[in-house]
Amino acid sequence: MTPAQRQLVETVLQRFGPKAATTDADAIAPWLSDWRGRYHGQAPALLSPGSTDEVAAIVALAGEAGVALVPQGGNTGMVGGATPPEDGSALLLSLRRMNRIRALSPVSNLAVAEAGVILADLRTAAEEAGRRFPLDLGARGSATIGGLVSTNAGGTQVLRFGTMRSLVAGVEAVLPDGSIHDGLAALKKDNRGYDLNQLLIGAEGTLGIVTAATLRLVPGMAARAVAWVGLASPAKALELLRALEAGTNAVESFEILPEKTLELVLRHVPGTRRPLATSQPWHVLIEAVTTDPAAESPAILLERLLAPTLESGLADDAVIAASEAQAEDFWRIRHSISEAERAGGPALQHDISVPVDDMPRFMVEGGAEAEARFPGTEAVAYGHLGDGNVHFHVRAPAGVDPAAWYAEEGPRISHHVHDMVVAAGGSISAEHGIGQMKRAELERLSAPSRITVLRAIKAALDPRGILNPGKLVTLAPDAARP
Repeated sequence: MTPAQRQLVETVLQRFGPKAATTDADAIAPWLSDWRGRYHGQAPALLSPGSTDEVAAIVALAGEAGVALVPQGGNTGMVGGATPPEDGSALLLSLRRMNRIRALSPVSNLAVAEAGVILADLRTAAEEAGRRFPLDLGARGSATIGGLVSTNAGGTQVLRFGTMRSLVAGVEAVLPDGSIHDGLAALKKDNRGYDLNQLLIGAEGTLGIVTAATLRLVPGMAARAVAWVGLASPAKALELLRALEAGTNAVESFEILPEKTLELVLRHVPGTRRPLATSQPWHVLIEAVTTDPAAESPAILLERLLAPTLESGLADDAVIAASEAQAEDFWRIRHSISEAERAGGPALQHDISVPVDDMPRFMVEGGAEAEARFPGTEAVAYGHLGDGNVHFHVRAPAGVDPAAWYAEEGPRISHHVHDMVVAAGGSISAEHGIGQMKRAELERLSAPSRITVLRAIKAALDPRGILNPGKLVTLAPDAARP
């Protein structure tokens, strides 16, 4: 620990008490690696403020002393965005103690949640008030609101409700100089120039530390139906989606995965079962929802809309969950893919997006091209078909040393995948952010003007570079490459 770090920790303890900081290595250890175990850092202390004012005071002190801070929520990110540097040059700043839901109004359809509120807890609170917070993902039990805002998280309901950016009506954040930006007011019209709220969303803690957010709620669910459909190809799946969209606006989720991904989940996640009696080349998970108790049952709706697709051969097999338990079993398969892939061995995960109409081609042809270019690998693509988000994973050949494969083959494979994405007019990051994993690729594949603007914004708000160093964008051009 440097003298400046030590002085900061001592001041925090003196001013805010023993809960606000720790240097206990055992307490800090779980927060030094990313969820996938790809990135490992060091931090001599973990700071845990209990309020926005405490965050502001800590950031001001850190700025004066030149001490870097890495903000962290649930630590469920996929690109190493919340992992501290390896050299211990930054302190961790946890927002987990700030876990109050300050307000929740079913009249205004708004909730104000602090950064440390866990997604599952917010969803439960909204449901108890007869409303929903329509963002869901596999890490709902540990992902926090501050992290979801800072990474512009997506999830499985983007098809109807959009990413976190669409669900945030206001942001409270501490800026790098320790001042507080109070943008929580949910104004429908506000033309006072640059929108700082939107700038902070997706900034990955590099421009400010999100301490609370005003979030949009939607009417509570009266009923839902979840269906599992087997079909021949992603192209058929997109045709199915368009057919459903022509018949209803009730479809909220439309997830596609190949048979080999389903097999991986069944093999590594206890308690999962095959939804259909027979294997199928591709699978689609569909959820339809109604908020009107008097409306047609979503189950009847899906049955009515799926029947002609089965008769025409567009779909080959389908089942509609007969109970909530079965519906949750279907969703468990989808939400367990990351867990299964982690258990399945080394793989390079690429969270990318392409135009929706091109997603079927990319999933099939891109996978075949990657396997041909890198013999012995297996390319697997699944994702959110309605919004163009492909999770494109390339698994290592059997028997390789994981560390050596990541180091030697990883950059070449990722370069190739990202080149295919750019050629298709897509993005190298759909919903997971840039973090440290994709920082060099962002610079390599972006127009120089984009990087110049990103650096200019960073330099204007955080000229000393104390917030989340080494993530998304760096101040010095030479430091932008690992």
